[in-house]
Amino acid sequence: MKKIIYTIFAFLLFAACTKENNTTKVEPVVSKTVKDLPADTIIGITPGVPPLGGMPFGAGKYTFYSLERGVIVPSTDSATNKWDIAFRGTAIITNSGNGGPGAGGGFVFVGLFEDLKTIHSDSTFRTENIPTAYAIPFGSNRGWYVYDGLKNLVTPIPGRVLVIRTATGKFAKVEILNYYKGGVTPAATASDNVKMRDQRYYTFRYSYQPNGSKSF
Repeated sequence: MKKIIYTIFAFLLFAACTKENNTTKVEPVVSKTVKDLPADTIIGITPGVPPLGGMPFGAGKYTFYSLERGVIVPSTDSATNKWDIAFRGTAIITNSGNGGPGAGGGFVFVGLFEDLKTIHSDSTFRTENIPTAYAIPFGSNRGWYVYDGLKNLVTPIPGRVLVIRTATGKFAKVEILNYYKGGVTPAATASDNVKMRDQRYYTFRYSYQPNGSKSF
């Protein structure tokens, strides 16, 4: 009888250990904040007066970023899948369509960053068709920001989250926190020189899901 009990105990212990060893440990998805990412910062003003002149301009180049690795990607790698999202002024593109060779895409989720825990299965990811259409809609009050012409300021719209499908087909959520250097929007009374000098420096936070699922 004792032999039978010992045999049963040994079997149960083995089964428990096997179950524990076969359990995949799921690492929690954490949020990362990126500060002062330059996005085609202003290098000059067009000659003349508005609307034909007096307009700020940059070099016309995107800053490419890998959400997977958390680094800026050199522009020499723009034709690869090493980057997931890119910034130029207020325009944000994904590595998809005619914007890049990756399997990316995106859309704007209306709601709080913390509340987006799972991307709905019926969500539609848009791809780039520059310059007629962007995965993340381009223009004031169309995507992530609003431009106040009287104050000459760009501010993120609260409750807008960019849902990104990365270049390799994984998923991330991104919230733009600020558009100005130091993460501080200039006062409405600040000079236009200050507002132009300090703009096009993104502060944003994001969560990237490395296991390929749509849950955060």
